[in-house]
Amino acid sequence: MESSNGARGTVAELVTERFGDHRPGLWCEDLVLTHHEVAAGAAARAALLTDLLPPGAAPHVGVLLDNTPEYPMWLSAAALAGAAVAGINPTRRGPELARDILHTECRTVVTERARLPLLAGLELPGVRLLVTGTEEYDELLAPYAGAEPDTSRAAPDDRLLLYFTSGSTGAPKAAICSQRRLAAAGRSLVGQFGVRRDDVHYICMPMFHGNAVIADWAPALAAGAGVALRRRFSASRFLADVRSYGATYFTYVGRAVQYILATEERADDRDNPLRLGFGTEAGAVDAAAFERRFGVRLVEGYGSSEGGAAVQWSPGTPAGAVGRAAPGLVVLDAGTREECPPAAFDAAGRLLNGDEAIGELVNRAPNPFEGYWRNPAAEAERRHDGGYWTGDLFYRDTAGYLYFAGRTDDRLRVDSENLAAATIENILARYDGADAVAVYAVPDPVTGDQVMATLAGTFDPDGFAGFLEAQPDLGTKMAPRFVRIVERMPVTATNKIHRAKLRKEGIRCADPVWWRPPGQRTYRPLTPQDAEGPLVSTRGPSSVRRQGLEPRTR
Repeated sequence: MESSNGARGTVAELVTERFGDHRPGLWCEDLVLTHHEVAAGAAARAALLTDLLPPGAAPHVGVLLDNTPEYPMWLSAAALAGAAVAGINPTRRGPELARDILHTECRTVVTERARLPLLAGLELPGVRLLVTGTEEYDELLAPYAGAEPDTSRAAPDDRLLLYFTSGSTGAPKAAICSQRRLAAAGRSLVGQFGVRRDDVHYICMPMFHGNAVIADWAPALAAGAGVALRRRFSASRFLADVRSYGATYFTYVGRAVQYILATEERADDRDNPLRLGFGTEAGAVDAAAFERRFGVRLVEGYGSSEGGAAVQWSPGTPAGAVGRAAPGLVVLDAGTREECPPAAFDAAGRLLNGDEAIGELVNRAPNPFEGYWRNPAAEAERRHDGGYWTGDLFYRDTAGYLYFAGRTDDRLRVDSENLAAATIENILARYDGADAVAVYAVPDPVTGDQVMATLAGTFDPDGFAGFLEAQPDLGTKMAPRFVRIVERMPVTATNKIHRAKLRKEGIRCADPVWWRPPGQRTYRPLTPQDAEGPLVSTRGPSSVRRQGLEPRTR
């Protein structure tokens, strides 16, 4: 086993440290591997990958897998080989999927039998498939079975991840993450949350997404902690997995917490080994409900997928806030480029001046954003006017604490008033019948936007109207004109609400839609005649586009 001083600060170094560690280190279904077995498997795959890479080609390997042991082993293998993993999103199809693979210049794609139908018939010239779990795959690896981790091929500035940012418009962009940044992120989270060697990190978010790798796998690797994998997120299996694996830490994205809370409550829910959940977009209401039910604190963090800005929670952070703004982090009005005034709250802590206080989070300090793979236009969209523009909405209080308010493409403009979807969602989440809520704009050529909400759960039109009237922080323009009722919220592969799909379908969808005609208090079913009537006009370009604020992709 070799090492080199040039590898200091690399993920390859962290992988190598686990070689010879014979404690259980990885669990997946009925399989248990030691840390040593994982590191040895990574070394074998690194040697194979080195031989497979054509001379002069970009050292990129595509990984199209569920969360199986092969995924972290290929991440570790790429680190040892000085290569990069491009996480391929399995919800992409046809030409879009082929585009992701070819755009990131992957000459090798690692996949599994279950994913082969996605690749059937695609034009992928020069791309070799490695199908895990097959005799051919095992035969390819066999000559490298005795390989040991070698950090000599790794350098801190080597690309290690090419992960696609999810977005509502345009093709996804492949953000770059170096070995240095991933290793530093892992070590930082170890310090922030006191991750120990005897911890077990439960990875149920998809590993093709940056959250699972950066916020869950990397700190486990840095601390020498164990990893338990769930092939795909399952709310119904969450607690059973946590108990079975002895999991102490997990990360979440989007509305995964809501789906866990929607499972049947049991008297022994608090009987679990978890001590911390770390993620984004759970919301204060759901975070409080999660802690009451499971006895587990959720820490809402923020870090832009690309690494250009981060907000760290610290003791004393107010409820609902993400953390205190570090030097250089400001909330700017996207139109004037001026800093937004601080938020004003009522005695109950409800935001009173969202229209002027909510703006885009911008980092004017030096930051580790490493760009997008072969996409200078997208980089220019992030870097301009002396800062890194996150594409995320925030507001700050007078003490400098920051509160997440959604994405820039989640902003609504109703009768010339700017509204943030996340602010309205946090209010609607108090409704007893709501298991999950999404708020978004449907365009109206007269008023600009109309507010539409999709609600998963039970809906009583009179009770909902009464609920809205009782909310003191629900502004006059915030009440939903339309409410779509679904059994389950549509989500992306990363468990974020599929807002692009909801916006596209609008009021003309297969699910029941209730609406409140202008001037009326109560909601009634939307009929086909209503949908085509003059008072329900939702045709034409949305005000977001008319104002020149084209939604940013993420």
